[in-house]
Amino acid sequence: MTSSLAGLPRTSERLFDDLLLPEETVKIRAEVRDFAQSVLAPRGAELNNAEEAKTAFPRDILRHMADAGLYSIPYASDVGGRGLEFPMLAAATVLEEMAYFAPGVASALYDGQALLVGRTLDAAPAHIRGEYLPRLVRGDIVGSFATSEPGASTDLSAEAMRTAATRVAGGFRLNGRKRWITNSCAADIMTILCLVDGEHAMLLVDMHTAGVTVGEPDKKMGNRLQLTSDVELADVFVPEDHVIAEPGRGLGAALKSLTLGRIGVGAMGVGMAQCAFDHAAAQLGRRSAFGAKLGAFQHWQFRMAEHAIALEAARSLYQKAARKSDAGVTPEPEAAMAKVTGSRVAVDVARDAIQVHGGYGFVRELTAEGTTNHLESIWRDSKVGEIYEGANEVQLWSIARAALGRDLTG
Repeated sequence: MTSSLAGLPRTSERLFDDLLLPEETVKIRAEVRDFAQSVLAPRGAELNNAEEAKTAFPRDILRHMADAGLYSIPYASDVGGRGLEFPMLAAATVLEEMAYFAPGVASALYDGQALLVGRTLDAAPAHIRGEYLPRLVRGDIVGSFATSEPGASTDLSAEAMRTAATRVAGGFRLNGRKRWITNSCAADIMTILCLVDGEHAMLLVDMHTAGVTVGEPDKKMGNRLQLTSDVELADVFVPEDHVIAEPGRGLGAALKSLTLGRIGVGAMGVGMAQCAFDHAAAQLGRRSAFGAKLGAFQHWQFRMAEHAIALEAARSLYQKAARKSDAGVTPEPEAAMAKVTGSRVAVDVARDAIQVHGGYGFVRELTAEGTTNHLESIWRDSKVGEIYEGANEVQLWSIARAALGRDLTG
């Protein structure tokens, strides 16, 4: 099979530049683009169309990423990281470049592993950080970040959550069920948001402990290699020294990591949108109708111009949010803006790119010609960006609160 990714020209090379980025970030982009082109692009159809199963977890890709040093990018040198001046900006750039070819891999193995789990460990007490974060950087362990439950996801209030830990001699007994938990079917450790004495806490759970049961992966519309499963916790013992955030501080710890995750979602949306845009631009120059190339029709000229503007805005927003994070400033409301714009542009551009291709955009494989179509998977993969890590409606509310004040918006 020949992939639609093969030989696809990059329009970003004439529409976008890294003029305002630090030199270290420009080098990271080049490094990761080479990695993605050599490791992910040849397997794009396989990775984006895989059927969810525990055996489908891409350990070989994780190993490639670790060996290439991608997990060292967001972290300080004392845990095996690169000690970059702008680590979050670099990490978000990694996500954009990976999502161009394999959004599910980017989401599961970098946003989930390196940002949500890794940044939670980075802010953990020294003994937890020193033991587990270097192992994650080396790719020796798989981590999972568990906040959502069957009845609590966007709303993580104490009233909505049911997973709770009871104090016992030497630690806690943890009971509950977590849902939509990325990488749980392959995880060695899990950072779990739960209630202790009615207050939010964050605990580190060894996934091999008695009482931890992980279900089969969910069957999803897209992002299929972002394997999500229910996790049942039945009297799971958690040692006292496995407390990442004490009661009363757990929700803040979770939300801090999720804020970085939202920047990542924005960056992945840009990667998907850029790939769809490149497909559309190539087709507009190839396909003719009624005696003219499609790109000669003003409708598509204007649509593509609008998409180019939206892409530039989304990319700039995730980069600004990341720079604020690296400066030690809370990256809001830019993180919310980056997530909304990045996820929205991915959906919008993918839809129009499919329309440009007509029936050719709607197929997964064109059997007669032996070609696979990457647009179909981008359309499926892009939608979840508007939903997970804080639904876009909630992000819009948080932006409105910053704009109008909480006394008005609530």
